[in-house]
Amino acid sequence: MGTYSKIVLSGSTDGEPIKLTATAPSTANTLHTMVTGAAQSIDEVWIYAQPQVTTAFLLSLSLGATTVTARLRQTITGDDKKGLVLVSPGLVGRNAKVMKAWVTTTSICEIWGFVNRYAT
Repeated sequence: MGTYSKIVLSGSTDGEPIKLTATAPSTANTLHTMVTGAAQSIDEVWIYAQPQVTTAFLLSLSLGATTVTARLRQTITGDDKKGLVLVSPGLVGRNAKVMKAWVTTTSICEIWGFVNRYAT
């Protein structure tokens, strides 16, 4: 029987937000490294963006991608009244794949999140 646990993003310090400083895939900020283990072990990742500006910007996520085209892209409107913006609604991964993020301009967004880990 497997175990279930809720954990902080591995790229976070004690659950604090991750400030995105990277502006390209080659220097992307690491948000989380997925679980390793049996085929049934998975991480379900929930990511929220918190804009630090009032202008729109492009946020890009990759999961184990080796090419710039293998990514999720989302335009965030920097409306301060919006609060946290859901970016990753429980996307799953495993085998130590790394989820990374970058934005169009440095330090305009912070990332919050958590992981539901199912390990066998």
